[in-house]
Parts: sequence; structure tokens; C-alpha cells
Amino acid sequence: MQAQDKRQLGLPAAIAVVTGEAIALGIFLTPAAMAKSLGSPLLLGLVWLGIALMAMCGALAYSELAIRFPQSGGEYVYLRAGYGENIAFLYGWSSTIVMYPGLVAALAVGSTPYVAQLLPAGTLLPAGFKGLAAVPALLICLFGVINLIGTRLGATVMSLVNGFKLVILFALVGWAVLSGHAHVANLLPFTVRRPGSDALFPAIAGGVMSAFFSFGGWWEAGKIAGEIRNPKRTLPLAFVGGVTVVTAIYLLISATFLAVLPIDQVSSNTAFVAQFGGVLFGAAGARVLSACVLVCVCGGIAAITMAAPRVCLAMAQSGAFFPLFGKLHPRFGTPANAILLQTGLALAVLFFGAFDRMLSYIIFSAILFLALAASSLFRLREPVRRWWFPAAPVAFIVLSALIALLILLHDPLPALVGVAIVLCGVGVRRFILANQPAIPFVSERS
Repeated sequence: MQAQDKRQLGLPAAIAVVTGEAIALGIFLTPAAMAKSLGSPLLLGLVWLGIALMAMCGALAYSELAIRFPQSGGEYVYLRAGYGENIAFLYGWSSTIVMYPGLVAALAVGSTPYVAQLLPAGTLLPAGFKGLAAVPALLICLFGVINLIGTRLGATVMSLVNGFKLVILFALVGWAVLSGHAHVANLLPFTVRRPGSDALFPAIAGGVMSAFFSFGGWWEAGKIAGEIRNPKRTLPLAFVGGVTVVTAIYLLISATFLAVLPIDQVSSNTAFVAQFGGVLFGAAGARVLSACVLVCVCGGIAAITMAAPRVCLAMAQSGAFFPLFGKLHPRFGTPANAILLQTGLALAVLFFGAFDRMLSYIIFSAILFLALAASSLFRLREPVRRWWFPAAPVAFIVLSALIALLILLHDPLPALVGVAIVLCGVGVRRFILANQPAIPFVSERS
């Protein structure tokens, strides 16, 4: 039985995948850092809105691709349809082996100091939180097991965690307003940059990259398309609705930060967050915000653990990867082997402590693959007839290329190493296919 033959997930699960990774570990630190660097509420809002517009353009393009190819695998499926087996495999190889294991490990490790913050006062921990060293591995294993024993169970847990996360964040904004701690006067002057802000161009460039990374993950819903009920209706709603929710959250959290604390009173982003929690909740502020961050991290891990193994599954079912990873569990009906592979790789990355380097290496190539997948719309036999075409995909592709260029200019060595890692997939593909012919794919490609 193919994964796409058993559609058991609805709109809440699809939206949870869109919002899960996008609202995670950096929910407080990223807006704070951007505010300090940009130095102006107007500039901060414009950067968020610019990236939101870019994400919405991408969401429209990906929703059309999901309608055309309602099967699990996301970008792998779109690239295979638009550019053939080789390009699709390079994406699948780099995301399955490098990007997603590194991302899950990074999220899990990032949760450790927040877990420590929630421990009772006086709890003794070895230096560097080593007493909590097992927490990241436990989180990775927990969500791996949940997704292994049932797609519906995994989707329910993911939807509940991410739904709870959104409630908490909206409630946080509401409490800041209703408690009287938020003051419009702190936003003024609205257009003037505060003393101590970074130089304008580096601040905008850094803010754009930070905002893009914050929004990262909205595209993941396409990876579970084969398990979504009525995907041609559900996935466009999930993409557009999810990006709208993410935009609202980041704008509201950023505005709340600045309404509670003037930018010029803070020396660093971590101090910004600590002061914000202290103003809203007093001595318990650090713990309250730590709990919020932990819920966000769990939502991110849940979403990635649900979506990422579907790339490996799609590769194996198309004959481009080892057949073992294309099989569903006979009892649970889940891509158990693909989930075990992703979980095992995340644990390996965690053990070797290489997640930061891996992500810095692969992010440049990942952005290029995102843009390339969107460009598949121009290579379909049946043309796209939507009010937003071709403006939306063109805007998304151009802006993605600009962000990739900023990354390349900022730190070229990791980007080039990442390209080399991706190209290693050429040899891997030849090895895998030595005695294993690929399965023909019915494509709309011209």
C-alpha cells in the first residue's frame, strides 16, 4: 500500500506543519535581535511584511504544485516533475541525510537551557547543563516513536502542540495589552532609528535573512500531501492560511516587545527577552517565557518529524533510494523505516555535535532548491491559469536568489561546502542505481 492511498489527515494537521517549524526556537530571540539591529519600529515592520509577502508568493506557487502533484514528498516530487530524476535526487539526498537531521538536532539542543530554567530553584546542575544532556535525545526519540506508531496519532499530537503554541502566543500579546504593560508611546518615534543601531544596509540585510529563517518551514506541508484528505482543497488553504498565521504572530510579538520595552533600553537580544518576561510576569517571567519557547520547540520537532521522512519515502518508492525505506509498517501503516532513519541520523548528529556546521553548510543550497521547485510551474505541460501567475512565482524565485546571494556574500565558505555536499549525491545516486532501475514517473513536464 502506498502512503497516498491512505488519506487520514485534515486541515488542522496541514496548518500545524506549516506553522510548526516556522514558529519555533527563535520566536522571541529573532524579533528582539532584529529590533535592536534595525532600531526602528517602521523598519522592523517593513522587513517582516516583505518576507511575509515573499512567503505568500511561495505559498501560492507551492499550493498549485500540491494541487498538480497530491502525493507525499513535497519538493522532491515537484523537482522530479520539473527537472527530472537527477536534480530531484540531489535535493532528496541533501535534505534527508544532512538538513533535516541537523535541524531537528539543533532544535532539540536549543531546548536544554529552557528546560533548566523551568527546574525548581536550587536544583544543582553540572556546569554547562550537562545534567540535562539527555533532554535533546529524549525529545528526538519521543516524537520519532509517536510518528512511528501512527500517522493519525502523530498528526493529533502535532496539531495539539502547535495549536496550544498559537493560543499561548496570542494570549501573551493579549496579556501585555490588558495588563497595561504595553504602551504606544514606546513605539514612538515610529520612523526614527534609535542610537546604537547597526549601519542601515547591514541591518536590513541581516534582518531580511533572520526573518526568512524565521518563516522557514511553511513549505513542509507539501511533504505530507499523500496523506491529506481532499488535498486539492486542503493544501492551498493550509499554505495560505498558515503563512497568514505566521505573519500575524511575528508582527504581533515584535510590536508587543517594542510596546512593552523601548528599544534603546536593551543591550542585547537575550537581555531584551529577559526584561520583557520580567515586566510582564515579575520574578516568574523567565520561567513563563521558557515554557513558551519549549512548547514552540516541541511543535517544530513534531512538524519536522512528521514531514521529513516523507521525502525519503517518496525517493524509495520512485526507485531512487533503497527500497527498504519505501515500505510502510504492516501494522501502523507509517513509513517506519524512513522515520527510524531520520531519527537515527538526528541522534548521530546530536552525538557528534555537528548540527550547527551542517545547517550552515546546507542552508544556501536549500534556498536554491526552494526556488527551483517553484520554477517547476513554468515547465508543466498544462499551463497555470491563476490570477497570481506568473507574478507570484517570479517574485519568490527572485527574492530567494537575492537571499541566497546575501548568504553567499556574508559567509561564502560554508555555502560552497554545502554545494559540494549536494554534488556528492551524484556519486551516491550512481551507487544506489547500479542494480536498481528507477520507476517511471508520470510527469506534466513539457
